[in-house]
Amino acid sequence: MKKRIWKYLALCLIALTALPAPSWASGYTQTKYPIVLVHGLFGFDNIGPVDYFYGIASGLRSGGANVYVTSVSAANSTEVRGEQLLVQVKQILAATGASKVNLIGHSHGGPTARYVASVRPDLVASVSSVGGVNKGSRVADVLIGAVPDVTYSLANAVSGLISFLSGSPTLPQNARAAATSLSTAGTLAFNSSHPEGVPTSACGEGDYQVRGVYYFSWSGAQPYTNLLDVSDPVLALTAIAFNGAKNDGLVSSCSSHLGRVIRDDYAMNHLDEVNQLVGITNLFETSPVTIFRQQANRLQGLGL
Repeated sequence: MKKRIWKYLALCLIALTALPAPSWASGYTQTKYPIVLVHGLFGFDNIGPVDYFYGIASGLRSGGANVYVTSVSAANSTEVRGEQLLVQVKQILAATGASKVNLIGHSHGGPTARYVASVRPDLVASVSSVGGVNKGSRVADVLIGAVPDVTYSLANAVSGLISFLSGSPTLPQNARAAATSLSTAGTLAFNSSHPEGVPTSACGEGDYQVRGVYYFSWSGAQPYTNLLDVSDPVLALTAIAFNGAKNDGLVSSCSSHLGRVIRDDYAMNHLDEVNQLVGITNLFETSPVTIFRQQANRLQGLGL
């Protein structure tokens, strides 16, 4: 009887060791290369106690990840933002002694990260695009044709204030260039020069690995998710621009595709994807922090 019990326990232990590590396990998010988070349009690293990637950096660090949150122009072209990010990537590599970084960009941060991987693939291990504007946004298309010039001046002022409050007052702002970069025509031009990971079909996957860089993406597809979130009604309104196509309020699910598509239908809107507004997201969906932690563990499994 005792032998049977011991044999049973031994088999259980063997089975447990074969299972993937649970998300709370020590070292679950510990990647080989630093993780670098890149914000989107009108974004920032942090303003006082409010983080753009709310609770995500700390959630990654709690499992062993080495995380850096960058700050580029709140509003500017993808190329300008990309060059700013490249400078910070080099600084991070110099400070850590690492040879590469894992870039994770949200919204306009997706193509911004892609730019760095395209011009300096030797410095990048992976690019993960979260709600990334990889084939343009219908919202940007509509705004370009509808808003007067004074709106761009106001947007530049807002962008400058955001950068000032986040400690980067000298970053140049150009809302018109940002809108052009995020439009369908603008991203088409960008993709012709930086095609890595971009699907060649309308709504498929792109190459999983190009010039040594791994590409991933995920996004939400529910513009309105929480009655307590004051930004949800705005995203529900902008979602109309997509004429019924699956979207997160600012980016269509198909446009968000890059490389290996983890999912494009989370019950999240564009801000939920990075745990905004201060963590008020869909109570019936996986936490955005958990999704970032899962991605870090995925990178770990690839030796990145």
